[in-house]
Amino acid sequence: MKVGDIDVARIGLGTNRLTITKENVAFIRSAVAEGVQMIDTAHLYTGGQSEQTIGEALSPPPEGCIVATKGGFGGAGRARPEVLHAELEQSIRHLKTDTIYLYYLHRVDPETPIEESLSAIKDYRDRGKVRHVGISNVGIEQIERARRVVPIVAVQNQYNLSERKSEAVIDYCAAEGIVFVPFFPLRGDGGGALTQIARRHGASKQQITLAWLLRRSPAVLPIPGTLSLDHLKENLAALQIELTVAEFEALR
Repeated sequence: MKVGDIDVARIGLGTNRLTITKENVAFIRSAVAEGVQMIDTAHLYTGGQSEQTIGEALSPPPEGCIVATKGGFGGAGRARPEVLHAELEQSIRHLKTDTIYLYYLHRVDPETPIEESLSAIKDYRDRGKVRHVGISNVGIEQIERARRVVPIVAVQNQYNLSERKSEAVIDYCAAEGIVFVPFFPLRGDGGGALTQIARRHGASKQQITLAWLLRRSPAVLPIPGTLSLDHLKENLAALQIELTVAEFEALR
């Protein structure tokens, strides 16, 4: 699938627990070598260490590999333009880059119109410091308001077997050519049906959960988080699992 103008594999890597260690720097490099092309982080993850680790491992990212980060998360006032500008500058330093490929507004600020927050990010896009823009934790009406300010290539909301509030958002994104990135994709309970389907495929329940997300819509690109290379390889192997219509519906 295309994220912006780069074709990537449909399972990425979440890094909300990544801290700066030699082992984690090596892990990020190994993840890319194994085929991960979408690495997701944020300004707030592990107090900035997630971005710093990725910057240490991938400066610059190899061709075909996307690093996405986010800013503007927290309480009222956390997505004011001046706050976003400061967080963007820090993210650029942490990632050791001149241009962030994909930058999300992490959460809509209850005190700052989404248009103001995104205009601040658009300013960085216009200056070439951000290439593509996304938004997170949003509904369709907010996506449409955002698109009137700047092109939106990705939407990141929570979605998994148990959390389905973004069903309409997924369908909207698919129709509009926007990538839908579910966070916490492995949370949720598939019950006995998940166990049976996993046994039938000779797969783990986590792999079936990812295969279910991939079948939900061609717009979906999950970003399961892990610090284990074995777990990462298991996640990527889910790309080869094809669920039947009956199996998909049994979990839906």
